[in-house]
Amino acid sequence: MDRIEWHDLPAATRAAVERHTGPVDVAETAPHGVMSRLACTVHARVGRAFIKGTRHDDPQAWVYRHEAQVTRYAPLAPRVLWEVDAGGWLLHGYEYVDGRHPDLTPGSDDLGLLMRTLTVMSETPWPEANRKKPLHTRWADFLPDDVPPGLQGRQLAHTDMSPRNMLVTPAGKLLLLDWALSCPAPAWADTALTVPRLVSAGHTPQQAETIARQVPAYRTAAPATVTTFARTVYAAWEDWERTRPLPHRAALTAAARKWATYREAVPIT
Repeated sequence: MDRIEWHDLPAATRAAVERHTGPVDVAETAPHGVMSRLACTVHARVGRAFIKGTRHDDPQAWVYRHEAQVTRYAPLAPRVLWEVDAGGWLLHGYEYVDGRHPDLTPGSDDLGLLMRTLTVMSETPWPEANRKKPLHTRWADFLPDDVPPGLQGRQLAHTDMSPRNMLVTPAGKLLLLDWALSCPAPAWADTALTVPRLVSAGHTPQQAETIARQVPAYRTAAPATVTTFARTVYAAWEDWERTRPLPHRAALTAAARKWATYREAVPIT
């Protein structure tokens, strides 16, 4: 999606934002991410805030409200500060988090922080007031017709476990950002989706599984169900690599293939 700059917003939209922030001195467009029409950090009288959003008439505008609603509920996430609907734009202001993206390579101290965050996530139920298709419905094209009951959970899941969606704060917490793809899922789903990320970062599938099993929900999940999930992740990512190619997808698809192959070849109990 083509990004616009803060100063390109309508004057009415900027004025509505500045009623929350005070006059904006500097606005820095986010260098990463592909979804938001506007994504920037503003430096203003009351401090910094991260702003994201799109035009009010964008067919995907509902996603931003969904994301804000879930972020308000989610543990270990930035605070939602305000919503602005003015000048034809829908924007949300989020707490600016001073932090860094985690290092997921072997031996990193950040791995323990990530497993603690995933454990908290696994214990959080989906907010049923937020209507969203569960993960097994989203991936119906890649699952067997008879979906195992263990894949039909209704815990809160982020579902996009890229390190770009994580920040390690100076206080030693790992926060999850960008909740647009969140949905109901099994308690262990986010941990499972982290496994191919670990493989892509240099772990063997066995090493990645050992790390993931620090999360109780993943450790106690039915092995056959997780293996079905691994096959599904690989099938979905391989399809998206062909039909919706992005620079990072080939490496992730290769990691998902290694994970699925490992689980199919090695009995896991």
